[in-house]
Amino acid sequence: MAHTYKRWYDHDPLLMQVIDLLRAYPNELKSQAEIFLKKVEEQVSKEAVDRFYEMVKPMILGNRWYDSDPILSKTVELLRVVPEEIQKLAADNFINALKESGVAIDENR
Repeated sequence: MAHTYKRWYDHDPLLMQVIDLLRAYPNELKSQAEIFLKKVEEQVSKEAVDRFYEMVKPMILGNRWYDSDPILSKTVELLRVVPEEIQKLAADNFINALKESGVAIDENR
């Protein structure tokens, strides 16, 4: 029997951890989120990223914790749709950025 997950990232403990970290440390991870967006833009173009975001963002912003920040909002939405190997690479980069800034990360999650 297949598992049914409530959120798109619930199937992957690493993604769950990164989403929780983005929520807990938005200011500390904003520069890493900008790097992630820039790398995606280099692959597909800024215009493609902006068009995609316009299609997936909700009509009424503010219901989700990341809606108030356009960088975090785009980052979370792109993390949702990029291939799994890109999700993992981005997740590792977010975690490493926090470690480098002195934030203790629970590796057992």
